[in-house]
Amino acid sequence: MSPPLAAPDFRLLFDSSLSPLLVLSPDFTIVEVNRAYLAATRTERTIVGQRIFDVFPDNPDDPSADGVANLRRSLESVVATGRKDTMALQRYDIPTGEAGGFAERYWSPVNSPVLDAEGRVTHIIHRVEDVTDFVHLRRVGREQERAAAEAQMRAEGMEIDLFVRAREIREVNEQLSRANAELDAAGRQLREEQRAKDRFIATLSHELRNPLAAACAAVELLALDLPDGGRPALSVLERQLGTLVRMSNDLLDGTRALTGRLELVSERVDVRSVVEGACADIRSLFGHEERTLQLTLPDTPVVVDGDRLRLAQVLTNLLSNALKYTPPGGRTEVRLSVEDEQARLTVRDDGIGFEPAQAEDLFGVFVRAAPAGPNTPEGLGLGLAVARTVVELHGGRIGAHSEGPGRGATFTVLLPRADEKTPEPVRPSAPPRPRRRLAILIVEDNADLAATYRTLLERQGHQVTAVHTGADALTATESDVFDVVLCDLGLPDTDGYTVARTVRARPHGDRPRLIAVSGFSRGTDRSLSRMAGFDAHLAKPLPLTDLLDLLERLE
Repeated sequence: MSPPLAAPDFRLLFDSSLSPLLVLSPDFTIVEVNRAYLAATRTERTIVGQRIFDVFPDNPDDPSADGVANLRRSLESVVATGRKDTMALQRYDIPTGEAGGFAERYWSPVNSPVLDAEGRVTHIIHRVEDVTDFVHLRRVGREQERAAAEAQMRAEGMEIDLFVRAREIREVNEQLSRANAELDAAGRQLREEQRAKDRFIATLSHELRNPLAAACAAVELLALDLPDGGRPALSVLERQLGTLVRMSNDLLDGTRALTGRLELVSERVDVRSVVEGACADIRSLFGHEERTLQLTLPDTPVVVDGDRLRLAQVLTNLLSNALKYTPPGGRTEVRLSVEDEQARLTVRDDGIGFEPAQAEDLFGVFVRAAPAGPNTPEGLGLGLAVARTVVELHGGRIGAHSEGPGRGATFTVLLPRADEKTPEPVRPSAPPRPRRRLAILIVEDNADLAATYRTLLERQGHQVTAVHTGADALTATESDVFDVVLCDLGLPDTDGYTVARTVRARPHGDRPRLIAVSGFSRGTDRSLSRMAGFDAHLAKPLPLTDLLDLLERLE
């Protein structure tokens, strides 16, 4: 027979209960409290023997506080009826003990009577559950998704609120699913629009550059034929074609700048050579109408890590800007210096200037310093926007300053200098060789451009054949062996990539040097030409000097 079980320690059981419990006398004096209640209310056992409303008064900073009144009403009901009273979820802030502060709390209370043999109330067990976190979650959900009337219905009871909360979550998930579907559809549409825009830019590039290339080549041919003293009309053509080329480049580069598609080919660059070259290229335009261009360079190298062509484009755009807005006889100064481990390039003119508050706006797209009118210089208002993009891609800054209209303008470019401790890779130099006669095939669907390129190259002593389709190019390379093939990418019957792949696939297909010469000049076009087997990719319009330099290197 088992020994009788020991009587339980009811005080220990009471103190170990996970539910916060408080025992009150009929006059609402605290008789006993367990650890869970002390933890929930941040109090200590010293509250035993005190009246509950002295320990837990209403928050004086909350004019709408009704916790004391609601709890008193419930306790009085229990004493009067001898029946349990379950209170609605309510706010009842608790003192923090810090300078009279109160902490916001929400509770779910139940008050149960303890009766003697005659049915009189001897004590009241006050049980609470802290539902503050739950109320906060409900408040967040209500503010985001539900109307005020629906939120009031959720607050009527915990079970109802949990049910509504679950329904809210389902609705939010459905809304998120619909929103994700809409975002996916919008993303697909944006990607398609981006691809369409890229195709448009590529087509625009090709269609603009083909006639420009033919015209530029024809001007170079005229320059070879006309004597130096009789070329005033040719000088006009050269200047105006140069303007058209810059405007077309600004349009294409401006579009790439807006979409973040400008690409850099970085190398160790002495900025002095970039500045000197850019000034030399444009100096003849300054000589027109007696404008002057003054250049000041330091004696020591100013080295940066950057794209030589893009940096030259920045200075060319700034000089073109000065040229447009400086009157006849005006003066432009270009100065390169080193300041605080930065390369500092300054372009200062005595032109029309601008309002100081307008300085930042000048770098916007399609923004021009002078208002539109019959005397407004030509241009698209893209040069400075492209210049800023290029400078920022190099980790630098560009700014503009003017004392006001009629007082000239100053543009300043700051570029981080390269770490001079890291040496530039040494490029082996080959001894100069005499130029040899090359067999060159020109593949170009623009008959004018093909004829002009042919004449220019024949003038240089080369043997030149010109065809206008991809099929004719493949036939020509099959029957004859060429040293160099200059091939357009946009041909009427096939593309230049196919021509290059076919030539490379033949026996001895690695002998000719394949050069893509095209108006398609995006980074993706250059990558495709490399993969197809081209040795170089040149953009139209192609200056004769650049082509001859490349032919010499390929030899």
